[in-house]
Amino acid sequence: MRAIAYPPEIEELIGRFKQLPGIGRRGAERMVSALLKQPEEEIVSLGKLISCLPETVTRCPRCGALASHGKLCAVCDDESRDASVICVVENMTQLIAVEASREFRGVYVVLGGKLDPLASENGANLNLKNLMERAASPEAKEVILALTSDVEGRATAVFLSELLAKYPVKITRPAQGLPAGANLSFADAATIAAAFSGRN
Repeated sequence: MRAIAYPPEIEELIGRFKQLPGIGRRGAERMVSALLKQPEEEIVSLGKLISCLPETVTRCPRCGALASHGKLCAVCDDESRDASVICVVENMTQLIAVEASREFRGVYVVLGGKLDPLASENGANLNLKNLMERAASPEAKEVILALTSDVEGRATAVFLSELLAKYPVKITRPAQGLPAGANLSFADAATIAAAFSGRN
């Protein structure tokens, strides 16, 4: 007896959802199943939103964050932000995480990725233009390299530090170590070492 399979159109949609980060076969099947339960107008509306993304969403010309087409992002459009402090992040998700803390009132540069030290990259894939423009501004005083603390993030931080050395800005990194409310007993040695070296 032949096994029952989804129609080819459903299989193709499942395959597309599987390409998204963190989505496996089962998750993709559940998403497609949920979509099929929606009213037809909801599915059509969602399809239009997705198909219009390339025209409606672009990169902010000042920092590289996501923005409505032809406009500055919400941060760059806010004149009350402190342009003397520049926070460099890898992607929009990290920018939103920093903003959620409500501690940072400066401006950003979104790199759009990080370096792979094994690939001998020269940073051509990174948003270096916006970073250099902001660092060269007369009001710039500090650049915070808020990058992931993995091998690629550290390599990117070193690379950017060398590029920024010609500008009269202080280069810093956020303190790393124990998260708020963490139990010291359960922290690994690298985390404890980072917490002790960056203590204040």
